[in-house]
Amino acid sequence: MTIKEELRHVEDDLARLRQSTRELREQIGDMGATDLVERSQMLELADDQDQIIAELEARRDGLQRRLEEEEGRG
Repeated sequence: MTIKEELRHVEDDLARLRQSTRELREQIGDMGATDLVERSQMLELADDQDQIIAELEARRDGLQRRLEEEEGRG
C-alpha cells in the first residue's frame, strides 16, 4: 500500500469515526434524565472514540510528513 493510499484510508476512518462520535454525543444529549449507568457508558464510549481520533490524527500527520518528504526527494 502506498503512503497516499494509507493516508486516504486514515482520512476515511477519521471521517467515519468523527461522525459516529458526533451522533453518539447527540444521542446522549437527547436522552434527558434516563438511566445514569447507560448514559455514563455512552459518554465513556464517546471519550474512547475521541482518543482513537487523536491517535488517527497523529498517524495522518506522520503520513503527510512522510509523503511530503518523499515528494521532495522525487
